[in-house]
Amino acid sequence: MDTVFLRGFATSAALIVAIGAQNAFVLRQGLARSHVLPVVLVCALSDALLITLGVAGLGRWVQEHPVLLTLTRWGGAAFLLAYGALAARRALAPHTLAVQGPAVGDLRAALLACLAFTYLNPHCWLDTVVLLGSIAAQQPEDSRTSFAAGAVSASGVWFFALGYGARLLAPLFARPVAWRMLDAAIALVMWTIAVTIIFRP
Repeated sequence: MDTVFLRGFATSAALIVAIGAQNAFVLRQGLARSHVLPVVLVCALSDALLITLGVAGLGRWVQEHPVLLTLTRWGGAAFLLAYGALAARRALAPHTLAVQGPAVGDLRAALLACLAFTYLNPHCWLDTVVLLGSIAAQQPEDSRTSFAAGAVSASGVWFFALGYGARLLAPLFARPVAWRMLDAAIALVMWTIAVTIIFRP
């Protein structure tokens, strides 16, 4: 297989396979079996779009306009703080969610949340547009398409594995306390990322 494709695949995987706001949301949707296919498709297609824009040169353009990074930074931090508060509320609430129970929210709400976790998340923009775009720029010009294809493939594989692989954890999350622990962890992740964004030099 093309070594540049593999380089793009490995680089993308290293950036996205981490506990983050977007991944935590996909994991929870997968555990609840709530609109999994639309959610993973939105994440994968959005990453494909952002990676393509980054490889095409948008990353360098964004770096030249700091006001865009600033707006994304504060808007994303505010969103993550708010969603973390909602997750903390679920963790403290007396009611629980069964894995086999009804879906969490309707499709429109799930897709809007998914889009927000993608496009209001500064880490998502930095990882896909800026970082992958910068790394792609270091590849030979005739190899950048292959690099982008590898990066997009890694993103797609990851989100489908996360969304549908979460079902393997269903027996564990049949216990109410597991859901509360997951929501508590999600709240901490959201708040930690938000604080990191706010206080980043």
